[in-house]
Amino acid sequence: MSFRRDFITKPIFSWARGVLPSMSDTEREALEAGDVWWDADLFTGNPDWSKLLAYAPAVLTDEEKAFLNGPVDELCAMLDDWKINWEWRDLPPEVWSFIKRHKFFGMIIPKEFGGLGFSPYAHSEVVRKLSSRSLTAAVTVMVPNSLGPGELLMRFGTKEQQQQWLPRLADGRDIPCFGLTSPEAGSDAASMIDTGIICKGTFEGREVLGLRLNWHKRYITLGPVATLLGLAFKAYDPDHLVGSDEDLGITVALIPTHLPGVQIGHRHLPAMQVFQNGPNWGHDVFIPLDYIIGGQERLGQGWKMLMTALAAGRGISLPSLSAAGAAYAARTSGAYARIREQFGISISKFEGIEEPLARIAGTAYLLDAARRLTCAALNQGHHPAVISGIMKLHATERMRIAIDDAMDIHGGKAVIDGPQNYLGGLYRSVPVGITVEGANILTRNLIVFGQGAIRAHPYLLEEMNALGETDRAKGLDAFDKAFWNHVGHSFKTMFRAWGRSWTFGLFAPAPDAGDATKFYRQLSRYSAGFALCADMALLTLGGALKRKEMLSARFGDILSELYLLSAALKRWQDEGRQSADFAALEWCMASGFKTIENRFAEILANLPNRFVAVILKFLVQPFGARVVGPSDRMVHLCSQIVLSPSAARDRLTSDLSQVDDDRGVARLEKAFLLVTATEDIARQMHAARLHDWKEAVKKGVITQSEGEKLAAAQEAVAKVIEVDDFAPEALSPIYRKAADVHQFFQELGEQRAAS
Repeated sequence: MSFRRDFITKPIFSWARGVLPSMSDTEREALEAGDVWWDADLFTGNPDWSKLLAYAPAVLTDEEKAFLNGPVDELCAMLDDWKINWEWRDLPPEVWSFIKRHKFFGMIIPKEFGGLGFSPYAHSEVVRKLSSRSLTAAVTVMVPNSLGPGELLMRFGTKEQQQQWLPRLADGRDIPCFGLTSPEAGSDAASMIDTGIICKGTFEGREVLGLRLNWHKRYITLGPVATLLGLAFKAYDPDHLVGSDEDLGITVALIPTHLPGVQIGHRHLPAMQVFQNGPNWGHDVFIPLDYIIGGQERLGQGWKMLMTALAAGRGISLPSLSAAGAAYAARTSGAYARIREQFGISISKFEGIEEPLARIAGTAYLLDAARRLTCAALNQGHHPAVISGIMKLHATERMRIAIDDAMDIHGGKAVIDGPQNYLGGLYRSVPVGITVEGANILTRNLIVFGQGAIRAHPYLLEEMNALGETDRAKGLDAFDKAFWNHVGHSFKTMFRAWGRSWTFGLFAPAPDAGDATKFYRQLSRYSAGFALCADMALLTLGGALKRKEMLSARFGDILSELYLLSAALKRWQDEGRQSADFAALEWCMASGFKTIENRFAEILANLPNRFVAVILKFLVQPFGARVVGPSDRMVHLCSQIVLSPSAARDRLTSDLSQVDDDRGVARLEKAFLLVTATEDIARQMHAARLHDWKEAVKKGVITQSEGEKLAAAQEAVAKVIEVDDFAPEALSPIYRKAADVHQFFQELGEQRAAS
């Protein structure tokens, strides 16, 4: 007998069981999917920085490097994004053949099944490079390697299914897609009404036990060209052919699209992006039970399977595309700002340009740091569900900001479409990334903290499992242990948060990281404050917290910033503490600290229990939100990283596609190098108040050779500044028809005149 358990814990246990909100099966399965990683350390309020720095950075094998420098570069050279988007509305046949032949669809499939067997980091790097050349190609390649039949077969498929389907997916004989979203079920995918009724039927000439499927799916990437459809539906067994339950739950099966009853619809056009995407239907499609991924024993386990696969895939594809987008914006915007002159000087000299340029550069540094850290976790076999949500949400949101800034810097150059516009397609694509794989509004308000508070908290999940235990005595024992550990943890966290906040983190734990040591101290301080406020919010609101979406979103923002800033510090350490990169790191920290402090202030101002809010403010933020963001000096220094050719600029924008095709980006890069190389010559002419280089040569201000270099730079700049224009009939069928009629009568008149 335990006095504490029976006389103190037991009443608390009984009360908590009564107020604990019920958890749906889909909620429970989502929580059980994947695992936790560095996010769990952040939730303790006392992260172990030595653990973070000890994590091995993600690296490529020689084989993966050869693929990036070989087939990936070859594919990039084959891609003409303007023609893909505006003339062909698809990848050309030779590109589809190349992708299949070089097994781009089988990057994650093990070699034993004919795939490339690449690491998550290699997958990410391929998507990164392709994204900087053609989003249509990048999406086409990344989807089969993310959430889809291949990933699900590798994790949950039977040996027979793996041997039958994986080799065909690896070499492109089958093109996969995955059907989850339906008109009735968007972000709330679990509310789908697509059904599979267990019954007997005839399949390939024999009577078997199977499923009769009816569905309507939409927004399915690769759907219009797919030959193998992964389908999510709700399985029912009204005649109890496989057991006593009638409602079996969400199930995932493989559907060859040639089966009778499968209807592949026409194409969607998502935000003028031309990757293959469209609806499909199934009307009384019959499949045997062994077409269920994992076989009959996986009936009803589809939601957990999907969430487990998503915990990995969501951390790779869109974050890689977004990080590439930010880096691409940094490289192009820095170059354009440097070569473009207004009012007689480079626009890069204006502080109004420096501010968005620094934001782009800082964002590029932060997102790629987080991408690499997340890939390191995935390479080690982790499937961090909360971190993958953070990555999808913040990578796509911050890419949106970076691309908007890039558009502002470029002005009309980026507005006028044509082959020379290298930003328009990326700008139009942004809403797609924001929406897919869990809409960002949903992810921010419900998932990051809602899931993180339970999964990553040191004790909360143990307490919830104990409260849900059907054996009351066993549940009480487990709850007693977890609850009192939680209480002790909360008191430690309170004193940590109090001490670190009142001393501004001066004595908070930090590794010896040179100039970055102070940043670790602040993150230790904020982590303690976050852990304390989260505990108090959970204590005072309980299950009602998940309905306080704005509070949950603010907590999620703090957790996200802690992770992203940790990644930036890890990157700076792994790259050898490059002093030239410190300006980007400093910008990230100042910007992130501002967000964290503002979110603390907003939480404390809106926490319903005002007594607790006042105490927390005294402990965590006694002097209010004090960080105002990057200083003007930080902004200036950060912007300079992308304004000159340098190793720092190359590190910030590494591994992007660079095709020398005398178009768009290639022209810009050439002009950038010529302008920076002739800067001293231009300065001499400016000092002499001369504009004509030939006159400057005559007056001996510069040499003939220098004049010719300057002329080459000016010519290169003029080619960059050019924008496209089109004949009316090239843009509109109305004008084409009018032109055809005019030509007909003109030819008719000529014939009559000749006769």
